[in-house]
Amino acid sequence: MRNVELGKVGRKIRQLRKERGMNLQEVADKSDITAGLLSRIENFRTLPSLPVLHNISMALTVPLAELVDLVGSNGESNYILVRKGEGEKEERDDSKGLIYENILSTGLAETNLQVSIIYIPPHTYRKPLSNDSMELIHVVQGSIEYGLGDTLFNLYQGDTLFFDGSIPHSLNNTTDEQVVLFKGYLLRRK
Repeated sequence: MRNVELGKVGRKIRQLRKERGMNLQEVADKSDITAGLLSRIENFRTLPSLPVLHNISMALTVPLAELVDLVGSNGESNYILVRKGEGEKEERDDSKGLIYENILSTGLAETNLQVSIIYIPPHTYRKPLSNDSMELIHVVQGSIEYGLGDTLFNLYQGDTLFFDGSIPHSLNNTTDEQVVLFKGYLLRRK
């Protein structure tokens, strides 16, 4: 089964969850999984096991077959439209108060594109982390210190930085103002 096909499962779960007016935590609690895992499934950052899919189907009160009914079909359109305010907001465990608004996530070909707006409170430091992606950040509002390996960049509104996410990277908002970043992840498939 191709990766693009499996991406349809996560999108279907998100669609059904939103149709039922449920948030990530509600579905996760009913599925006996974490909200973080459910978010990664919806954003096609991980593949769920069959028992997890079953639990999600039970939480959404739909047959398991409905979660996978588009897999193998050609019924997917050539575009994805996300309207203002439709992005899923999440505060990650390691985020130190950062709010991620995921505005686009696809499971296409051998990569997965995820685009977020990140709201960084004043005087917030996030320790270095790394991941298996290529990343692009664009400063929409404010200024921020961005560490990339041993290099520290002072980024200002309008600046853009593209880098290999496997390099440990950190951020530090030393100002009294909220910083807003546009961030794109191009996740590699194994």
